[in-house]
Amino acid sequence: MAGAADLLATWEAGLGAAPAGRALLLHGTARPDLDAGTLPRLPVGERESDLFALRRALFGERMQVRLACTACGEDMEFDLDAGEFAGNGSAATQRGAGNCATSHDGAAADEQQIAAHPAERLVRVSEGGWEVEFRLPGVADLTAAARAADPRGELIARCLVSAAYAGEVRPADALPAPVQHRIAEAVEAADPGADVTLNVACPECGQATRAELDIASYLWTELDAWARDVLLDVHLLATAYGWSEPEILALSPLRRRYYLELCADV
Repeated sequence: MAGAADLLATWEAGLGAAPAGRALLLHGTARPDLDAGTLPRLPVGERESDLFALRRALFGERMQVRLACTACGEDMEFDLDAGEFAGNGSAATQRGAGNCATSHDGAAADEQQIAAHPAERLVRVSEGGWEVEFRLPGVADLTAAARAADPRGELIARCLVSAAYAGEVRPADALPAPVQHRIAEAVEAADPGADVTLNVACPECGQATRAELDIASYLWTELDAWARDVLLDVHLLATAYGWSEPEILALSPLRRRYYLELCADV
């Protein structure tokens, strides 16, 4: 796991970055084994799982979430288990405080028509005479598609590996709507952690509120608060003992806290 100095460097680099840049920095911290060019090409669900794992390593399993009920406006607070999401990028069912149910929506794959290949990160679809091989979208693909005039068409064009109808190779723009729909189902089934959606029942009115859990934004907020606390600790200890920042950061959190308590007692 990254040390305090590395985490502070990540935080500093992300201060002036857009949310997408911060997410990439966090993912790089979670996966130091991969270069920056590879990270945006990983399936989105893999990135989300990596970020949940990083959150668990840095701040523990328990995640506190607050939502406002869309029906009555009541604030709802509940807990999630980061470990459940870190395992495979999604959690089938979670239970939080206030009788809040959390679920991940995903289309069931037809095993006779859809085959997922995790090692290649591909899905294959057979539908109405079409045979299609499609790469699981990465963050870079979704970003490019969102900027295009036709997001769905751009995503299909970027991620389509091969398409054939009755044995004849066909281009991406020839795919009919039913085949595109089956591709979307296949991708969702093969990469369920790409869209972590909370479906929370309000304890006051009973109505359900749906909301996407953006782990990158959630984790950045926590890292920002942690970094500012650590820098305050560095300031106080440097003032009291004359130590340098690297010397203070080299201390374990427990020893830093003990020295801070000694400073307060003086």
